[in-house]
Amino acid sequence: MTEATKNTHQISVDELWELWPTLNDKERVEWFAQLDHTDAEDFFSSIPCEDQAAMIELMPEREQRHWMRTLAPDDTVDVLQIIEDEDTRSNLKGFLQSKARKEIDALMAYKEDEAGGLMSPRFARCRPDMTVDEAILYVRRQMREELETIYYVYVLDNQQHLLGIVSFEELFKSEDSKKISEIMDTEPTTVHEDMDQESVALLFAREDFFALPVVDSDNVMKGIITIDDIVDVVQDEATEDIQKMGGMSALDTDYLQSTFRELYTKRVGWLIILFCCTLLTTRVMDHYSDAMSKAIILCVFVPLIMASGGNTGSQATTLVTRAMALGEIRLRDVLRVLKRELVVSSGLGATLAVIGFIVILAYHFLGMLPDSVGFAPLAATIAVSVGVLVIYGSLVGSMLPFLLKLCHIDPASASAPFVTTILDASGIIIYFTIAKIFLASALS
Repeated sequence: MTEATKNTHQISVDELWELWPTLNDKERVEWFAQLDHTDAEDFFSSIPCEDQAAMIELMPEREQRHWMRTLAPDDTVDVLQIIEDEDTRSNLKGFLQSKARKEIDALMAYKEDEAGGLMSPRFARCRPDMTVDEAILYVRRQMREELETIYYVYVLDNQQHLLGIVSFEELFKSEDSKKISEIMDTEPTTVHEDMDQESVALLFAREDFFALPVVDSDNVMKGIITIDDIVDVVQDEATEDIQKMGGMSALDTDYLQSTFRELYTKRVGWLIILFCCTLLTTRVMDHYSDAMSKAIILCVFVPLIMASGGNTGSQATTLVTRAMALGEIRLRDVLRVLKRELVVSSGLGATLAVIGFIVILAYHFLGMLPDSVGFAPLAATIAVSVGVLVIYGSLVGSMLPFLLKLCHIDPASASAPFVTTILDASGIIIYFTIAKIFLASALS
């Protein structure tokens, strides 16, 4: 659209969502200004905090004040932590009311990836000695303060210790005269303020809750973490793991919003490592050049052999790394995984070995094998090499994430390209070692 059209056109939320990935920050602010007030608030609350921060920095002061005050405390912290300029951060914080500033100061004391950094300090609370009727009236007054969620009411004593939880459903179903202490759940699932965000996400995955309370070591309630916060965490963690497993460092922003420099720096490091590892493969092949010159047919099957181990290793690495991320596998399960992969890879290796044998058989009947190499020795070389490399690749691929975890390195760093490159070099060694056994006469 032209500038004149843009100024007169009332854009819809759907249209803006479609345009959003293609716009730069300045264009986003301009198009965002075309939304009506209600749509703008809904849209602003739906976009990632990185986009919120970038837009707020470009807005005039009056709009900065408005949008900073519409954010929940935990979202405000995310926005402020993204903004690097200290003066801008201080000015934005100054737009907030004193109560909000105190809440934000408390939240910013936590690390970003801890439960305390994810929580909101705004939640519905009541005392155990209240009647149901009194609690409902008390919660109604609290709702005017823009509570994070109203699915649960948290029962606290005078020192803010968490005594129990009452769901809204239970609260409204109970008789008015009943005490809260009679209907509350006295053994609620809680999250410690220092718990890692991945552990919190796993807890949400196991428990059917919309929100979980965050407490300190003395069981003093600090806030709540809601399911929408965890959805963002899960998405960010999954994206980071997938990018690492693809053989690169994780991007800090969306792909289209990343600068060329960032895309370059995030990818070049791993490419250099993989390139150097591939040089090892080249050196290994050079070492066996004499054997290859005597039996050229062996070179034909090098891609087949390398792919057999590399593909199997990539599969195993991906399965184990993802299972670790979901909490399905821990370090103590290493022997169980080793046994399972040994059994499964033996079956896979046998299957591919038979296929390899059939391929050599087809070459034989088509007259494509040289006279210097017999059918049986070559068939045995290919079949055994494929079978051994599938088992070897599966074991290496499944054990590497455990090794990285033991060294306190993110298992996702065991990227599929890295595993494949390692297995390529060692696979060549295994292939020609087996070839020397079965093709001794041809290679002598």
